[in-house]
Amino acid sequence: MAPGGKPNNSDWGSRAWDSRGGAMSLLSQFGEFNLPSTSPAIPSEELFWYAVQTRSRQERKVATQLVEKQITAFLPLLKEVHRWSDRRKTVEQPLFPGYVFVRLPKQVETRISVVRTSGVVRFVGIQGNAIPIPDKEIDDIQTLLSTDIPFGLFPFLHAGQKVRIRGGYLDGVEGILTKKNADQSVVVSIALIQRSLAIRVTGFDLETI
Repeated sequence: MAPGGKPNNSDWGSRAWDSRGGAMSLLSQFGEFNLPSTSPAIPSEELFWYAVQTRSRQERKVATQLVEKQITAFLPLLKEVHRWSDRRKTVEQPLFPGYVFVRLPKQVETRISVVRTSGVVRFVGIQGNAIPIPDKEIDDIQTLLSTDIPFGLFPFLHAGQKVRIRGGYLDGVEGILTKKNADQSVVVSIALIQRSLAIRVTGFDLETI
């Protein structure tokens, strides 16, 4: 199970929408490559999420190696079905290319082990200091991955009306409310890496924060 009690099967996901470009159409699904640690239990209040920047196309390799070191790694995946006239092929790509999330205690020794992993560039932070990601931001991404609510990538927002979704599978998810035409969307962000996802929430109950 993933942190927060969510499944960690990379074959499931939430159905997105068809997007057509050139001779290829894409039917996208979101899943996650979430590998639990086998290290001795550490109280959750002593564990923190961090973003790790990886070399190009090294996300899976990094996540696998981290688990071999008994470090929890979370790699959200985008499943795409590429369709041509005579065949179709399913591929999985990182939802946030170039990043893997790790859950660690604050001990420097553990961070050194991560940085020494092949394919890792650095921890995301300020002047070489890793900055923790709020648990809520990772929890919300995992909640989205466990539903079949349509969502997609969205430009990162710095300001706007903060809301919380109430009811249904997305209950408790927080983000910034936007409007596009007649549709309402809530944008869920991971601020540290400046990446966002948009969920259509027309018909959902929302409360301001």
